[in-house]
Parts: sequence; structure tokens; C-alpha cells
Amino acid sequence: MRVSWLYFHNKKNTGGCPVWIASMVILAGVAGLLSLSGCTEDTDNAKDSGIVLQQRLRAYVQTLDPMNVRDTTGTCVASDIFDTLYDYHYLKRPYEIVPQLAAAMPTISEDGTCYTIPLRSDVYFHDNACFPGGKGRLLKAEDVVYAFKRIADIKTRSVSWWILDRRIVGLDAFRDYTKTCKKDEVDYDRPVEGLKALDDTTLQIQLNAPWPQLVFWLTYIATAPVAREAVEYYGEEIGFHPVGTGAFKVDRWLAGAYVEASRHPRYYDRYPTEGGPGDKEAGLLEDAGKPLPFVDKVIWRIVVEDQPRWRLFLKGYLDMVGVPKDNFGQVFTSGVSLSKEFTTRQIRMTEFDEPGTFWVAFNMQDPVLKDNKPLRQAISFSVDREKYIDIFFDGRAHEAFGFIPPVMPGYDPNIIAISNSRYDMAAANRSVEEAKKIAGGKIPRLRVAIGGTDSTNRQMCQYMQRCIESIGLDVEIELYDWPTFLEKMRKGDLQLLITGWSADYPDVESFLQLFYSKNIPYPNEFHYSNPKFDAIFEKIAVMPDCPERTALYQEAQRIINEDLPCAFTLHRASFIMCHDWISNVKPNSYKNEMAGWGMTKYYRIDPAKRDAYKKKYR
Repeated sequence: MRVSWLYFHNKKNTGGCPVWIASMVILAGVAGLLSLSGCTEDTDNAKDSGIVLQQRLRAYVQTLDPMNVRDTTGTCVASDIFDTLYDYHYLKRPYEIVPQLAAAMPTISEDGTCYTIPLRSDVYFHDNACFPGGKGRLLKAEDVVYAFKRIADIKTRSVSWWILDRRIVGLDAFRDYTKTCKKDEVDYDRPVEGLKALDDTTLQIQLNAPWPQLVFWLTYIATAPVAREAVEYYGEEIGFHPVGTGAFKVDRWLAGAYVEASRHPRYYDRYPTEGGPGDKEAGLLEDAGKPLPFVDKVIWRIVVEDQPRWRLFLKGYLDMVGVPKDNFGQVFTSGVSLSKEFTTRQIRMTEFDEPGTFWVAFNMQDPVLKDNKPLRQAISFSVDREKYIDIFFDGRAHEAFGFIPPVMPGYDPNIIAISNSRYDMAAANRSVEEAKKIAGGKIPRLRVAIGGTDSTNRQMCQYMQRCIESIGLDVEIELYDWPTFLEKMRKGDLQLLITGWSADYPDVESFLQLFYSKNIPYPNEFHYSNPKFDAIFEKIAVMPDCPERTALYQEAQRIINEDLPCAFTLHRASFIMCHDWISNVKPNSYKNEMAGWGMTKYYRIDPAKRDAYKKKYR
């Protein structure tokens, strides 16, 4: 999942205008929204609707159409609106995939190519005007088939086609068929051999070849079932009118300001009755077997800057938040223990390593970069990663020498010795001279971009600018809001990109897919191509987990290290601060975020404790 630099560390419109120009107009008056009085007004009014969970986002929500959600911000909200066939057990560790909309795990043929999936018979879509009488209907297997066909339809321009490309029997042929149709004339009743609703509660998927990771992808937001009635009713505006089966349904969406959702009154799921070691003692099973969700309303506020968001948390107007870089000294005593200020306030901290990797990506189609490996090496060698981590992460991150995070199976500690992603000024200066020879003279001015216009993102971009300029290169910075950054990245308009990826599932394939040439332009933001790498990826894609597969991971990582389509920088840790009135909170490294990602339904709020805190610290 594409992530912005600070999104997790500071832990992809029913009532508002969907036009981004309107967002800019709203932001012109954002000071009122971000003031404590302005920010609390909506929450206080929402109390009339029951118990409210107060969440936060660092960037604008682009869309809530599952097939086009491609970043952390959209997924954060969409995963509470749309449920998927499978999910991770909320409490068990190691991570275990369990049925969600499905009634059981799939039955898989001996050759690994046919999956038969039973669905629950008690799942309803949200009430919405798109349905007769405004009442949501029961979920059917055909809704999953329809969702997959929408992704395949070339007219929808779904960003998720790369997931299904060449995987399902007949789906590529369906995509080719849509190329011959006018936009509104695609026949979604046209049969696809590998996608069948055997009846209302039985789905069958026939694969072209074994795909052991399929169940992982059936936990992913893009594969969530979609109601055909909703798409036909809202047309191109469907991304602003989400109609799902999740625990919450969107009531109001004010672009650039907030998303507000209320509980789904006919939600089917219950709190888990089993957990992992220590969960019972930690109170995480006190709600075992009870109907979900536990709150009546969720408000996701878009608060871009660190300090306004931090102040809102300290005043009690956010239930949980990440630790901004400028506040680590305030939070920790001697660098390890939570300071008395927070223990006195009954604030607790949850810490976990993310299965993510960050880098400076090189656009391998850019004429300055693509045929000048010494230039890419010089840039990589110029970045002082240890200092970078100290400044922006208080030393609480790990240097990255390859794309496999240390927390994932398959991590190769030997990559350190051969990595081109390291700080080495002598090597950087030598590489610059080689780069100039290839360029035939002075290197043209370089452009380094980041997705975020807040002060911390600006400082990060400026740091990279200073590192690269220290070896005699000329650099300008480009700051974009997150949606614009993603769009420019996809079009190949950016040259150097500060960004990263967090694993969508516990398999290194989640990273390998980023460098596969057939995934250009998304998620292959590098526009990178190497036939040898592609051959390894295609071999891995049909293999079950085994030592041979792990060895291929590491071979693929060595190819990327040699070709250098990016300069790896770090693997992050997350620090989440929670008030004592929010309970049932347990992080999931592969959801990476506790302000959504389908986990909001498990949280319980004690309003009396929150009110008492506000009176004391307001």
C-alpha cells in the first residue's frame, strides 16, 4: 500500500462537493476548523447521535471506491465502510486469516487453481437511495463477480487491475472485450469462465495458474464486493457515495475537512472470542462475542499539520494519535519511558515495527537518470540515513539497505555488505565525476518531490536537497498535496520521489510486485524494467511458501540493489498514543494504522472518562 512519509509515524462525498477546487476554498478557512473550538463543534453536536470515536487523517481522501483506493488515507476510511471476503483475526498472533464476508475458508482444488468460497447469508449493504425503498439488500456472490469485472473494465481505469492481470480464466478476455465498447455499453452480464456465482452464497474462482497469495488479496480493499445498483445510480460520482457492507456508513463527507460515518444498524459481525497470549490479562477479551461495532459514530478529521493535531489530542478531542518528531522529547523520559506528564493523564503508548520500507525513487524513464547509474549511486551515497533518522524519527527507525523489512520473513542481513543504499561521501564524489562523463558535462538541475505540504514534509524534502547538493549537484524541491503527488507519480511526471510502501500482507511478494515491469505505472512508480527480475517474480507468484521461494526473494533484492531504481532509506516504527477511555486497541502490523483499516469497529469508548478529561485539561 502506497504510504506518505509521515502518515503512519504520526499515528485511498455524500454531503460535500467532490471537486478539488472546492477543497482549496475550504482550506482557505481551515484555521477555524483547526482551532480547538472549531474542531470540537462537530464532535459535540455528534453526541446527539450516541458514542463518537474521534479519529484523524493527515491527507485528503481521494476516493472511497474500493477499486481505486490506492493509498493509506483512502484505505483508512474505506476499510471501515467496505468489508472483504477475508480478514486478519483481530487478536491472534502470528497473524491468521479468517472468514469475514465469507462463511468459511475456501475449498481449493488439488491443482491449486479452483477456489470455491461460501458466503454468509446475513450480510446487508448499507441503506441507501440506490436501493428500492432506500433499504440495503443482502450481499450476493454476484456482487463479488461484479466488483472484479469493474476492475477489469478498461473504461473504469481502475488502479487495481495489476492485481488481477493474467490471473483469472477469461478475465483478460473480458478486459479486451471492454476495449471494443463505448463507455456506458459494457455488458456486465457477459460471462467470465473463471468468475462464477454458483448461487447467491457460493463464489467460484478459476485461476490460470496456482496463485497461493489469492486469499491474501481477498483481504484487500480493492476486492471488496460492490453493489451494482450503487454504481449505476451514482455513476462517475460513486467514489464520493460509498455503499458497502462494513460496520459504518458514510453520512457526511466535506472534502478537505472530515468524513463522518455512523454505525451500520444491521451489521453482522461480533467481537472475537479467542485471542493471543496475554490478551485476556490485558482486558482484550472482555467484550468476547458481543455485537459490533461499539461506537455509534466515527469522525475522521483531516488535520495536515503535526502540532494542531497533537494539541487536539492533548485537549481530548482526538482519541489516539501518533507522536510528531518535535514531541518525542516531551513524550519520553531518558529516551525510553513514557514521561510523567502522560502517565499522569492516563495516556498509554503502543509501539510496533512496520513492515514497510522507504526510499528516494528514481524515475527510470527520466532522460537524466535512466542511463546514468553513477548519478543514481551518487545521490544514494550522499544521503546520511543515520542523521535523517535522528532528526525526523528521534533515532527510532532502522536504516534500509534493501526492500525487505527486518520484521518480515525473508529479510537478508547480508544485503548490508553489498548495498548501494548507504552513506559514503567518498564514493558519492567519485560517482558524480563518472556521472558527468556519461552526461557529457554538468548534470542538469534535479527535482525532488514529496507528497505533503506540511512543515515536516517540507523539512524532509529540504534535507534530501541539502544531501544531494553537498556533492555539487543542483536540486529544487517540489511539494504536492497527497492526491496530486499520486497522480503525478502515476503519470511519470516526477523525477526523484520521496515515498515508500508498506506490505499489504505478510509475504515479500508485496514488495516484489513494485518492480515488476508489467505493473508500470502503478504500483511500479520507478518505471523500472528488468527481464531477469520479471522472470523471478513470475516464478515466485505461483510458488507456495518454501526455502526456495525465500532464496528467490533475496536474489531479486540483489538485482534491485545492482540496478538501483531507488535509494533505500529506512524502515519505520510506529508510536501510537491512546487516551485511557479508548479500549480494545491492539495494533496489526499489516494494517499499519489504528485509525481505521477495518479495526474501528472493535474499539470501545468511555464517554464519561473523556468528558472528565476534557474538563480538567481543556
